[in-house]
Amino acid sequence: MRRSEHAQADEPPGSAAPGKARKRVVIAVAALLTAGVVGVSLAGVRSGGKPSGAAASGAPRVSTVAVVRTDLSSTLSLNGTLGYGRTVSVKGGKDGLVTQLPAVGAKVSRGRSLYRLDDRPVPVFYGTTPLFRPLDTRGLMGRDVKVVADNLRALGYDIGAQPASGSWVAQRPAPTGAASASPSPPSPSPSPSYVRVKPGEGVLTASLIAAVGRWQTQVGMPSTGVLGAGDVAVLPGEVRVGAVQAQPGDPATGTLMSVTGTAKSVSVALDATDVDSIQQGDKATVTLPDNSEAHGAVSAISTDAQASDQAGGDSGGTPQLVVTVSLDSTAALRRLNSAPVQVQFTGQTKKGVLAVPVGALLALSGGGYALQLPGGRLLAVETGMFAKGLVEVSGTGITAGTKVATAS
Repeated sequence: MRRSEHAQADEPPGSAAPGKARKRVVIAVAALLTAGVVGVSLAGVRSGGKPSGAAASGAPRVSTVAVVRTDLSSTLSLNGTLGYGRTVSVKGGKDGLVTQLPAVGAKVSRGRSLYRLDDRPVPVFYGTTPLFRPLDTRGLMGRDVKVVADNLRALGYDIGAQPASGSWVAQRPAPTGAASASPSPPSPSPSPSYVRVKPGEGVLTASLIAAVGRWQTQVGMPSTGVLGAGDVAVLPGEVRVGAVQAQPGDPATGTLMSVTGTAKSVSVALDATDVDSIQQGDKATVTLPDNSEAHGAVSAISTDAQASDQAGGDSGGTPQLVVTVSLDSTAALRRLNSAPVQVQFTGQTKKGVLAVPVGALLALSGGGYALQLPGGRLLAVETGMFAKGLVEVSGTGITAGTKVATAS
């Protein structure tokens, strides 16, 4: 047997009676792969005899296994919640009384009425900038104008050409001053000012104003060609009504309802310290309460860490991010709108690597690891990925089928 000064040392002369078996200490490594972190525990055992001291009752048994060539994938298992994603509160944008509200579970798309205010429809527009002022002056420009232009175009209305970003648009202010009783010569029209269109802005043109009027007639609104705050509900996309807080007859100034997206997804709270363990696009397997599985991938990872009580976690205030998993198919989820689930994320995958059970690793006192052959010889190895109780190994003399000792 090849001796290693790190794993085995000769006894000094006279330290043992003739005929006694020499003793050596083998350090067995047991690794626990939990949440991508490998823990190591050490137990002292004797070769050729009974375990000594505290190890007598808990020492692992030694058996023989073969080195295998296999595929390894790092995985992380976390609790998650099945639902419809982030909840958005909808508030009325102007004074009036609510006269009609949607049913919980209703889906509302672009151009459809979300609720009625003073018995007039409040349709949904897609976007991120709500209307915050009257759009009543030709040449007015802004992101709110672009929301109107984009939505009417998507609904099939001819809005004419929009000035390109970087172009100059004339804005002529309205005449001001009180009217005089005495006749006076007409004053010249105010000179127009020219404003450059910024990226992301729209321009209220004559064609757009006309399109607004036609659309208002179609949906049952007064055909004024003017839109203002609260006339439409600007939301990120098609929505599903999750809850209704208001009742018909309530003032529209408070929160009316909460909505979500229409696609089912899974939200997972991830400790901010583990952010590098999951990447957008990583595959995920979702285990449902009935133990059936659904598959998907990470579609979004929030960038603002919140305390765990805000992110829905339970790790005592640890800052957490929200990981969103989009599902490949929702066929298995037809009867579930929300449920606690288990999510297993698949990270890095290594194909065709040599691997052994983690219990086969021997920690050398001088550092590094080795595998022990049945005859006692030690082979130094380099370790790689740990996954599902196996560890990737490489080194001289290590091939698929090589028999090594392992703690079980």
